Amino acid sequence: MASTASTEPVKVAALQMNSAADVALNLEVAARLLAQARAAGAHVAVLPENFSFMGLRDADKRTIAEPDGDGPVQRFLSQQARELGLWIVAGTTPIVQEAAGRVAAACLVYGDDGRRAARYDKMHLFDVDIPGRTESYRESRNTAPGSRAVLVPTPAGLLGLSVCYDVRFPELYRQLSAAGAQWFTIPSAFTVPTGRAHWEALLRARAIENLSYVVAPAQWGCHASGRETYGDSMIVDYWGTVLTRLSSGVGVVIAELDLAAQAQARRNFPALTHRLM
Repeated sequence: MASTASTEPVKVAALQMNSAADVALNLEVAARLLAQARAAGAHVAVLPENFSFMGLRDADKRTIAEPDGDGPVQRFLSQQARELGLWIVAGTTPIVQEAAGRVAAACLVYGDDGRRAARYDKMHLFDVDIPGRTESYRESRNTAPGSRAVLVPTPAGLLGLSVCYDVRFPELYRQLSAAGAQWFTIPSAFTVPTGRAHWEALLRARAIENLSYVVAPAQWGCHASGRETYGDSMIVDYWGTVLTRLSSGVGVVIAELDLAAQAQARRNFPALTHRLM
């Protein structure tokens, strides 16, 4: 498994989807986007949160959850990674966590040889009432929270994994950056009101305060449940500059992660070494 970061800039891709309540259909779309990313030169591709399934009801994820290590989604990811020669950071997919109970929102990472390199379970769960709206979410009813931060070496540098609502908790990213993270993935399914208000600001803040790249693929559009997600997938550099974005629609955006330039910026502006807490 080639996981050593290149000294040359590495292309990474953020994939934007409009996932349905149909695993097979979602995997067809994901396969097309992964192939598109690889054809454009990406070495790492990142799928959005819930890429494999967005049900009519949140509880539906329990019915399609796979045991850890096997199942149609996991076999698909392994095969795609191996056949395309592509590292895949697979947003989230439901993995059995509790007997006849809640599932994990698992972000699975596969190397370009098809072997699984890491698993991160979303830690911060979206239990909120949207201000000024009738929308209400209780993710913890059907999802069990993860309990540990995860780093994984990739061709684009040491990656700190996170998912969606995690982005509002900067202490997670501080922990990851203190452990050496050079970039973060934040696959998401932001609501339209919170996306419009905070999405870009949060992504750029996590990049700026950690002098780290951020790759944030998103769900976009209306889904079977009636939920509408914000989209605006983007890649942000270590200085907080938005390198590329896809505001709407299903598709792929690609940017280069230049670790040498990032390292120079960290030397010239050594804020990470000035932390007192």
